[in-house]
Amino acid sequence: MIEFATNLIENIGILGAGLFIAIESVVIPLPSEFVLLLSGFNVSTGEFIFLPLLIATTAGSLVGALLLYGGGYGLSRHRLDALVIRFGKYVGIKIVDVNRAFEWFDRFGTWVILFGRLVPLIRSLVSIPAGLAKMRLSKFLLLTGIGSGIWNAIWIYIGMQLGERWKEAESWAKYLDYAAYALIALVFVALISRVIRSRTII
Repeated sequence: MIEFATNLIENIGILGAGLFIAIESVVIPLPSEFVLLLSGFNVSTGEFIFLPLLIATTAGSLVGALLLYGGGYGLSRHRLDALVIRFGKYVGIKIVDVNRAFEWFDRFGTWVILFGRLVPLIRSLVSIPAGLAKMRLSKFLLLTGIGSGIWNAIWIYIGMQLGERWKEAESWAKYLDYAAYALIALVFVALISRVIRSRTII
């Protein structure tokens, strides 16, 4: 799959990067970080330009997110669970991951759509409960665009800075994932504390 991603970028450039990100948003195990790092390296060599690349990859994220949003919009929770149990293994989705996405969405709502884009697995799956909950499409697209844009920009920038050493980032990508988890946890704790304080004042 990494060879496929590399060939896409080599053959159709920025559009290839955007296309792969769209696919990755639906087929969970695909390595978006790899593509973004490689694309960032191409920016450092002058083959790509940062802003068009960011727009293309973020547009790809939106396309993939819309597919999952549409799937959630047209399904009941019971039907969705049945589909994931039956077919999820083919696209790397487990029922436990879907349940976690729903739990986060139920507890934190729109904040998950924004900040959840920075969390592996959750970043794609949160589109499903958003569709199932019939979240306003314009709001969903705005939050998804911002969150995905931040994610893409971070990895593209890292690839730019590493240059020919961009592959080294793969070995410590999981630590950035842990940092993202920690950041989201801190945001949620801050939000919960704010809600508790406001209720105490009332």
